[in-house]
Amino acid sequence: MAEARPPEPPTERKRVWKTPPGVTLCAEADIADPGSRAFVLQIGEAYFHGFVVRKDDQVAGWVDRCPHQGFPLAIELDRYLTRDGELILCGWHGAVFKPLTGECVGGPCAGGRLTPWPVEASGGVIRTA
Repeated sequence: MAEARPPEPPTERKRVWKTPPGVTLCAEADIADPGSRAFVLQIGEAYFHGFVVRKDDQVAGWVDRCPHQGFPLAIELDRYLTRDGELILCGWHGAVFKPLTGECVGGPCAGGRLTPWPVEASGGVIRTA
């Protein structure tokens, strides 16, 4: 009888930090104003993690990675904004960012910025740019 072997440990997924243009993400109406939504895109063998914020009829995309420690920002899926919808909040360490510029205006990485993810809204659809 063959000896039972433990399962192989999962391999770490490769990450990419950019996406090709023209990928349809969702309808603009799928994100409240103000609101946010997470996206994970498979690019070849790797994965991109980002989120889109909608505020004041504008959209902005950000790589889901805090400049302070490199963690994803949201603790809960799609919950990137403060309760009042005015700022993006890193749920791990409390850094806060302007939703349309990505500028850190408080917390451990004050003066830093989120990494932009180019997106655009056109014809009621949000796509990568």
